[in-house]
Amino acid sequence: MGTQAYTGGMSDKLKDALRQIITEVTEVEDIPEDTPFADLGIDSMMAIEIVADVEKDYEITINEDELSELTNLQAVYDKVKEKLGEAS
Repeated sequence: MGTQAYTGGMSDKLKDALRQIITEVTEVEDIPEDTPFADLGIDSMMAIEIVADVEKDYEITINEDELSELTNLQAVYDKVKEKLGEAS
Protein backbone atom coordinates (compact mmCIF):
# COMPACT_ATOMS: atom_id res chain seq x y z
CA MET A 1 0.00 0.00 0.00
CA GLY A 2 2.81 2.43 0.92
CA THR A 3 3.00 5.43 -1.39
CA GLN A 4 0.01 4.41 -3.51
CA ALA A 5 -2.35 4.84 -0.56
CA TYR A 6 -0.94 8.32 -0.04
CA THR A 7 -1.23 9.51 -3.64
CA GLY A 8 -4.67 7.99 -4.12
CA GLY A 9 -5.99 9.05 -0.72
CA MET A 10 -7.86 12.12 -1.91
CA SER A 11 -9.47 10.32 -4.83
CA ASP A 12 -10.56 7.43 -2.64
CA LYS A 13 -12.25 9.85 -0.24
CA LEU A 14 -14.15 11.38 -3.15
CA LYS A 15 -15.26 7.97 -4.41
CA ASP A 16 -16.34 6.95 -0.90
CA ALA A 17 -18.30 10.18 -0.51
CA LEU A 18 -20.03 9.67 -3.87
CA ARG A 19 -20.83 6.07 -2.97
CA GLN A 20 -22.37 7.36 0.28
CA ILE A 21 -24.57 9.86 -1.61
CA ILE A 22 -25.75 7.13 -3.98
CA THR A 23 -26.47 4.77 -1.08
CA GLU A 24 -28.47 7.45 0.76
CA VAL A 25 -30.61 8.21 -2.29
CA THR A 26 -31.13 4.64 -3.46
CA GLU A 27 -30.88 2.61 -0.25
CA VAL A 28 -28.66 0.22 -2.24
CA GLU A 29 -25.90 -0.78 0.20
CA ASP A 30 -23.35 -2.23 -2.20
CA ILE A 31 -22.38 0.07 -5.08
CA PRO A 32 -19.62 -1.52 -7.20
CA GLU A 33 -17.63 0.95 -9.32
CA ASP A 34 -18.49 -0.47 -12.70
CA THR A 35 -21.93 -2.05 -12.28
CA PRO A 36 -24.50 -0.11 -14.31
CA PHE A 37 -26.93 1.79 -12.11
CA ALA A 38 -29.82 0.20 -14.03
CA ASP A 39 -28.59 -3.22 -12.87
CA LEU A 40 -28.74 -1.97 -9.27
CA GLY A 41 -32.36 -0.88 -9.69
CA ILE A 42 -31.43 2.82 -9.85
CA ASP A 43 -33.88 4.61 -12.14
CA SER A 44 -33.71 8.00 -13.83
CA MET A 45 -35.54 9.78 -10.99
CA MET A 46 -32.99 8.48 -8.48
CA ALA A 47 -30.18 9.45 -10.85
CA ILE A 48 -31.49 13.03 -11.01
CA GLU A 49 -31.62 13.14 -7.21
CA ILE A 50 -28.06 11.79 -6.98
CA VAL A 51 -26.83 14.43 -9.43
CA ALA A 52 -28.63 17.20 -7.50
CA ASP A 53 -27.00 16.09 -4.25
CA VAL A 54 -23.56 15.84 -5.88
CA GLU A 55 -23.94 19.30 -7.45
CA LYS A 56 -24.95 20.78 -4.09
CA ASP A 57 -22.22 19.04 -2.08
CA TYR A 58 -19.41 19.85 -4.52
CA GLU A 59 -20.71 23.18 -5.88
CA ILE A 60 -20.47 22.00 -9.47
CA THR A 61 -22.92 21.90 -12.37
CA ILE A 62 -23.54 18.78 -14.39
CA ASN A 63 -25.34 19.63 -17.61
CA GLU A 64 -28.41 17.71 -18.74
CA ASP A 65 -26.61 16.40 -21.81
CA GLU A 66 -23.97 14.86 -19.51
CA LEU A 67 -26.48 12.86 -17.46
CA SER A 68 -26.57 9.98 -19.93
CA GLU A 69 -22.83 9.45 -19.35
CA LEU A 70 -23.34 8.82 -15.63
CA THR A 71 -24.16 5.14 -15.83
CA ASN A 72 -22.14 3.85 -12.85
CA LEU A 73 -20.11 5.01 -9.86
CA GLN A 74 -16.87 5.21 -11.85
CA ALA A 75 -18.52 7.47 -14.44
CA VAL A 76 -19.92 9.77 -11.72
CA TYR A 77 -16.52 9.86 -10.04
CA ASP A 78 -14.73 10.71 -13.30
CA LYS A 79 -17.25 13.46 -14.09
CA VAL A 80 -17.02 15.03 -10.61
CA LYS A 81 -13.23 14.92 -10.74
CA GLU A 82 -13.33 16.58 -14.16
CA LYS A 83 -15.70 19.30 -12.90
CA LEU A 84 -13.67 19.91 -9.76
CA GLY A 85 -10.58 20.24 -11.95
CA GLU A 86 -12.32 22.86 -14.08
CA ALA A 87 -13.42 24.79 -11.00
CA SER A 88 -9.96 25.09 -9.45
